[in-house]
Amino acid sequence: MSELAGGPAATNEPARAGTALDTIIRYYDGCSAGDVDLMLTTLDPAVVHWFLAPNVGSAPVHGADHLARYWRKVAGMIAARWVVDHALVGAGEAVIEWTMFWRPDGAPERVATRGAEWFTFATDGRIREIRSYYQQRPETTELDGFPYADRGYSLPGTEGSALHGR
Repeated sequence: MSELAGGPAATNEPARAGTALDTIIRYYDGCSAGDVDLMLTTLDPAVVHWFLAPNVGSAPVHGADHLARYWRKVAGMIAARWVVDHALVGAGEAVIEWTMFWRPDGAPERVATRGAEWFTFATDGRIREIRSYYQQRPETTELDGFPYADRGYSLPGTEGSALHGR
């Protein structure tokens, strides 16, 4: 991994257009908005999204059209917003930490689910594979005692990080 973005050692400057990080942020913006067309601009037609089990919907999702429609449905059902908090980017791959803000069924307030994903990219820069690591529960899940605010990560109420959408 060669490029660091977000976190204490980084400059926290916005992602540059055309970078792997910019592609990931556009993908997340498309997921949050339920914008299938925007997601499709970031996804290789043969993309595969793998999920950590056990989670609701932990079966892999194959294909750009299927994945984009999947996230449009999820975003609408739980009012989800995804934020990229931190990233390590290398040749043809990237690893990010993210937060998904969402409302569990019947819950009075939104919760934060924090996770990590490993991305690989096709030669044209589109996302080829996503390996997702998180546990989705109806309460906030995060590292106990981690200084999220001090490190520029997204927080409840702001739903944006120093790296993505503040």
